[in-house]
Parts: sequence; structure tokens; C-alpha cells
Amino acid sequence: MRKCVELSKYIPGKSIEEVKREYGLEKVVKLASNENPYGPSPKAIEAFRSYSDLHIYPNPDYRELREKISEYTGWDVERIVVGAGIDGILETLFKILIDEGDEVIIPIPSFPYYHILTRLSCGKEVIVRRGKNYQIDESIFEAINKKTKLILICNPNNPTGNAEKAEIIEEIVQSTDGIVFIDEAYVEFSDFAVDMDAENVVIARTFSKAFGLANLRIGYALLPKWFVSPFKAAMTPFPISTPAARAAEAAIDDIEWMRKCVEKIKAERERLYRELKRCVEVTPSKANFLFFESPVENLAEELLKRGVIVRDCSNFAGCKNHIRVTVGKPEENDMFLQALKEVLEC
Repeated sequence: MRKCVELSKYIPGKSIEEVKREYGLEKVVKLASNENPYGPSPKAIEAFRSYSDLHIYPNPDYRELREKISEYTGWDVERIVVGAGIDGILETLFKILIDEGDEVIIPIPSFPYYHILTRLSCGKEVIVRRGKNYQIDESIFEAINKKTKLILICNPNNPTGNAEKAEIIEEIVQSTDGIVFIDEAYVEFSDFAVDMDAENVVIARTFSKAFGLANLRIGYALLPKWFVSPFKAAMTPFPISTPAARAAEAAIDDIEWMRKCVEKIKAERERLYRELKRCVEVTPSKANFLFFESPVENLAEELLKRGVIVRDCSNFAGCKNHIRVTVGKPEENDMFLQALKEVLEC
């Protein structure tokens, strides 16, 4: 292995089956991975199931899918690329950009995979702590210099759920020649998207969250025109399967399904926020999850014993005894709230 490589494993949340087996439980709800609890459009499921030419490789151009994405986003179809989730987009970006010692700015706390990719690429992590309400503030400009190759902005941010101000993102883009990567995995749950087009901006989105297709790993991004050709040359051949692409196309065709799911999730998010405020200091969210610091140790473990899986964020850079809980269906959220109140006696 390369001498500079630092290996650290991404730790996903426990599965329902694991928790049932470990604690001898019959009923378990998973509120740890920010999935859409209502699932994908039935039309997407049917499109996936109906494809049978599994012995043939996908068309690497993914033209039909990119055209659907273009219709949905308003982005230029020729500048859209697809990948195996936003993770796949990021992996290609790091392959192209990061040499040993190149500086990657990461405002913390944020998505742990940013740190893993930086270390795997032998880049230098430049950590910037977020300000009030977890917003990126003026302190980030002290970190930007001529060595800055990549700045990673998750908006809305995972795990905190806050959205950034458009003005600060614009200032960041204008202050650097490096690539500013804007991760909009949760954009459908927010009130706005970043309306920005610059030669050093990459905006990435996914079908994993609002569209409910997490298992199919379908991400996409808008690249600057000059960056499309090198990106396609470096990306994994056939990053997503044809059945997955067909499902994503059908999901866009049935856009009302996704929007109805989002509205239900947003309504539950606000209810859950109000209930949580009675027990803990919780951060307002523009995503499909809520984030708070637990007043007790081992809260995630205590909730597991009661059949509720949440995300223990204590191993996220910049977090302490923090918890992230996905907004589920009403009955799942009720189960979480009941378990929380039992543990915290609130």
C-alpha cells in the first residue's frame, strides 16, 4: 500500500436484523440512515423488475436518465454525469484532483466519508469548525489558500440538518481556484437549492433519499463544461446498472409520489422537532433527520434495547455525545419518542 494512505472504516448503522438478534426483540424500527420510510414510486419498482437483459452491459452514456435529470433539475444535459451514489461521484473527483499533500477543506461536523476519501488520497485535511447553529461562517476564509484543491460543503448538512446561506457559498466559490463541491443529497427536503454556476463548482444529488432508491446507489452531478471530459475518462465504467437507471427514470416520471412523501416527512419532522424540544436541545432541520446532543451517556445503546435504531454521532469529527434520528412514519416516530422519554424521564 502507499505509505501515505490512512485507512479508516466507514461505520454504518446497525441493521434491523442485527438488533433483533442481539436484543431478542420482535419489533425494531430503523431511524439511523436517513432513508425514505415510504419507499420509491411503485412505477420505479415496476421499471426495475421489468428489465430482463441482465447479461448485457449498460449503455455507458446513460442518455435517457441524464435527459430525465435535466428535465427535473433544469441543468444542461451535456454537463450531467451519473455515479454509484454521491459517494461514487466523490470518488472520481478525488481520483482526478487530489495529489499527496493537497489541501481539502472540510467544515465539521459533516459526512464522515469526506475524511476517509481525503486520507485515502493522501490529501491534507483542513478542518474548519462550524459557527453558530452549525453554519459555515467567515472563519473558513482563514483556511483557504493557494494549496486549497477542494472544499466540501454538504447543504443541507449531514448530520446537523442546517442549510447554508447562499451568500457564504458564493463568497467561498469566489475566494478560491479550487473545486467547491456542494453535496445536495437532502435538497428535496429543504426550501431552496443553491442556484450557482461557476467554473469551479460541482453540485451533486442522489436518488437515495427523497426518491427512496437507496439500495440502487444512483447519484448524479452537474459539472463545469471543461471538467466533463476528464471526469468521464476517470469514472468507473458502467457505474450503475440498467435496471437501476430505468427505476430512476420512472421515479422522475412519477415525481408527485416523491413530493407527497417529502411533504409527509416534513410534517413529521416539525412534529418530532416540537416533541424533542421538551426533552433535549435539538437543532432545526432542513433535511429528513434531526440532530441533538444527548444529556446522558449511551443513549443510542439504551434506545437499541427498546427496539429503536438511531445514529450515534460520537465518532463524527466535531461531535460529542450527539444523536441523529431519521424522520420515519408517524408510528415509528412515536416509538422513538416513547423510548426516548423512558430513558430520559422527560
